[in-house]
Amino acid sequence: MSTTYFATVARGLEEIAAKELKSLGATEVKPDFAGVHFHGNKELFYRVNLWSRIIFRVLVPIQKIKSCNATQLYKNVHKIDWSKYLQTNQTFLVNCTGSNLNLNHTHFTALKIKNAIVDQQTEWFNARSNIDVKNPDIIINAHINNNYCILSLDSSGRSLHRRGYRSAMGLAPLKETLAAALLDIANWDGNSPFLDPMCGSGVLLLEAALKGLNIAPGLYRNKFSFQNWLDFDSTIYSKIVDEAKNKQLVRLKAPIFGSDQDRNVIEQASINITACGLDKDIKLNQVQLEKIEAPTDKGTIICNPPYGKRIGNYKQLVTLYKLLGDVLKQRFKGWDAYILTANKELGKQIGLRTSRRISIYNGSLPCTLLKYELY
Repeated sequence: MSTTYFATVARGLEEIAAKELKSLGATEVKPDFAGVHFHGNKELFYRVNLWSRIIFRVLVPIQKIKSCNATQLYKNVHKIDWSKYLQTNQTFLVNCTGSNLNLNHTHFTALKIKNAIVDQQTEWFNARSNIDVKNPDIIINAHINNNYCILSLDSSGRSLHRRGYRSAMGLAPLKETLAAALLDIANWDGNSPFLDPMCGSGVLLLEAALKGLNIAPGLYRNKFSFQNWLDFDSTIYSKIVDEAKNKQLVRLKAPIFGSDQDRNVIEQASINITACGLDKDIKLNQVQLEKIEAPTDKGTIICNPPYGKRIGNYKQLVTLYKLLGDVLKQRFKGWDAYILTANKELGKQIGLRTSRRISIYNGSLPCTLLKYELY
């Protein structure tokens, strides 16, 4: 049976996520703002959670209800048969987004929905579920749009960008989903060498290795929220997990290199890479930018240098960007380089002609991914 789902995604990555969903077998894929609607059966739904590198979470819509004010919201939530989704011995959490004129505080809206659910449980069963804000069994997502509320079950639980492998956190790190999206934009498929010369805590390197080895990122998670659902099918899920494990490659088709001039940063990257079991696949090197040499005669560089919004002194960054441009021009002929920046003036300091400029967001920061074909 085909069901409608909604995948939430970072702003600006809707089309990339739609392409990924189609590759996983989703049908009727329709990008929307910060998300993608799609259809599929239960097997596809489990597979998306396990395999997606781009999306944050998969929501399963329950019902769209009229919600002009708090009283109407409560009454219409109370009418839904919540015993189909939640047992009294299970914990739950309500997450709310959006607003309208009368429901303009997400915490208050979530509280009204919670009250309607537990009041129904108490009336029907003389027992009620407890709230767990840290590790709930069931997560209910509510989105207020105009005078309606869309209620959904959150199947993923913890956001899918939290792979579970990153224990050491650097300054201003990329989300794993954005790192994976940058690899897709660069059309890097694991068949050519990859380098991040300013690797930080190693997120780009790790996402490249997962992609290059065809490892499903969801395999690093302990559990998905859908495994607590009343209709969870362990047979189908076990089949998909086994298939994913069997599709993993033993070794990379091309090498992955990472470097940084800061020893502490390299140690952070090493901790994360080891936690992921990829220490034999990724080659790390502590080296200053001006001393970097191309490890092979061709490949792909993706780099996320500081751009002054969170870290770095502007004058120092001007020098850094100029140096980066010089190093690319002089030592990386035959390579394609992609530089992510949120500062147009700093981007100009690279001093090379771009072959492509892609608008993208890093969190709430509007950025540009600059492509350079080096020859």
